[in-house]
Amino acid sequence: MFKSTGGNALLDANFILSKAQITENTKVADLGCGASGHFVFPAAKMVGKRGIIYAVDILKTVLEQINRRVRQENIENIRTIWSDLEIFKATKIESGSLDTALLINTLYQSRKRVEILRETIRMMKRGAKLLVVEWQNVSSAFGPPSEERVKPDLLKIGAKKLGLEIEEEFEAGQYHYGILFVKL
Repeated sequence: MFKSTGGNALLDANFILSKAQITENTKVADLGCGASGHFVFPAAKMVGKRGIIYAVDILKTVLEQINRRVRQENIENIRTIWSDLEIFKATKIESGSLDTALLINTLYQSRKRVEILRETIRMMKRGAKLLVVEWQNVSSAFGPPSEERVKPDLLKIGAKKLGLEIEEEFEAGQYHYGILFVKL
């Protein structure tokens, strides 16, 4: 097996998903899931056969890779959805239906972060959890430039204005922070 700088070396999927408190028979969306499905596949195990994981991305090639692995491994509880999260009501997930939403290394990739949060919150039930993991605001040899990183203080202010309450803040890895929000 090769050693990489990504994957669990950078973000431990099981640790981060445990923070989201995912349980069986729930609906979870990984928004901006990425081609490896680093969080999609472990979350699929956590929700069990009656739960659903939505793997959402704007890149169709990413979703094709997820679908290929879903078919190879005969996984029945993962649904891929193409969407532009910056557009309100663009994601084909029912409003108020998600128990948990994941935005992991997604927000830094957009200038329309408030729009992404609005679309995410639209899909969440009252009392649902939103787990945000982003790059710490320190310069490092890799990762996005510091001006693209999401400042946690601004994220918390914006989330509060959109009806979210902080449940927990944690170190999500050497280079990342995590914040678990609850929809009020």
